[in-house]
Amino acid sequence: MSTNATPSDGQLRRRLGLPLLTLYGIGVTIGAGIYVLIGAVAGHAGKHAPLAFVIAAVVMGLTVASYAELCTRYPVAAGEAAYVRAAFQRRWLSTATGVVMIGSATVVAATVAIGSAGYIGQFVAWPKPLIVTVVIVALALVSAWGVLESVLLAALFTLVEVSGLLLIVLAAVRADIPFASTILTMPPLDATVWSGIALASLLAFFAFTGFEDLTNMAEETHSPGRTIPVAMGITLVVTTLLYVVVAAIAVTALPPERVAASDAPLSLVFREIAGMSPAAITAIAITATLNTIIAQLTMAIRVVYGLARQGDIPQAFGRVHKTTATPLMATFAILGLTLLLALTAQFERLAEWASLSTLLVFVLVNLALIQLRLKETMAPPGTLVVPLALPILGLLTSILMIASALL
Repeated sequence: MSTNATPSDGQLRRRLGLPLLTLYGIGVTIGAGIYVLIGAVAGHAGKHAPLAFVIAAVVMGLTVASYAELCTRYPVAAGEAAYVRAAFQRRWLSTATGVVMIGSATVVAATVAIGSAGYIGQFVAWPKPLIVTVVIVALALVSAWGVLESVLLAALFTLVEVSGLLLIVLAAVRADIPFASTILTMPPLDATVWSGIALASLLAFFAFTGFEDLTNMAEETHSPGRTIPVAMGITLVVTTLLYVVVAAIAVTALPPERVAASDAPLSLVFREIAGMSPAAITAIAITATLNTIIAQLTMAIRVVYGLARQGDIPQAFGRVHKTTATPLMATFAILGLTLLLALTAQFERLAEWASLSTLLVFVLVNLALIQLRLKETMAPPGTLVVPLALPILGLLTSILMIASALL
């Protein structure tokens, strides 16, 4: 594929490098995570909320390795669908993977829009459905404007949302909150406690969704085979450290049940430990959630585009507008689906659906890499090759997390 493609060629433009792509990954991940889900995770895991995030990070990390290799083999939009198609030569399976990816992204966007409305509601007395609608429509329009504009906005949001978490950490240090001991505390060998941690880990897993979106920006990234694996690795390390520390602060500073009961949990935590108005943290939380929504919408739109370009869905969804260089029909389809979910489904149930659908995609991705490795004697030139044990462990841990949620 030429790197100089223009919209008139029906192709996306390569406009993204490592800094913007990394900020995009960190931003979408953090916005879907600690700002929105810390309450739900604390409600199930209690003082062991940091451990739930660690478990989720380990499962995510194993599959990061599979994505890192596969995106060097197939640097295309709708990456996961392309990986499955290349491995199993089954068009229906590739299409099904893409559909699950679209469903996962729209569910994440809908879930975070509801969480965002909880924070926005601290400033405006609008009905929650109205806030959700305004947020989703506005961000879908930004996504339709152009990918560089979308990612630049996401990068700015990322800097703001990370600063919010660092403010909470600084306030906890100044207040002498003993959160380090919470991180190091291991739970007792009690079935009830571990059952809560398992469910919390599933929800915490949702908080790490985002890094995989980077693979679907491959056709708009310079040197994607080198850039995307590095961006994914940095995203996972940074978000894990922030999640574990902030989760420990939240459940150390306040009873977990108070954190779980709040519509704006990190605003509550900051007010308690800093003794100050949480308005700044609330505004930052809004920024964080908006970041995730725009990134998830952008990813889902790119998957629809990729499936259309492969001929798996009507070609009209793959048409790129000459002015915006974005697929507008795909954008409006994703806008409608996301609004429907956000206005009709319950928050925590949406989070569970998002985690399960993402885990199902991870099962397919790990299987695809295992299949490719078993049927070839040598990887193609330029491929980043990871140990075969990693996709096998990624497959097993993803299946175990799905099983723990369904049992």
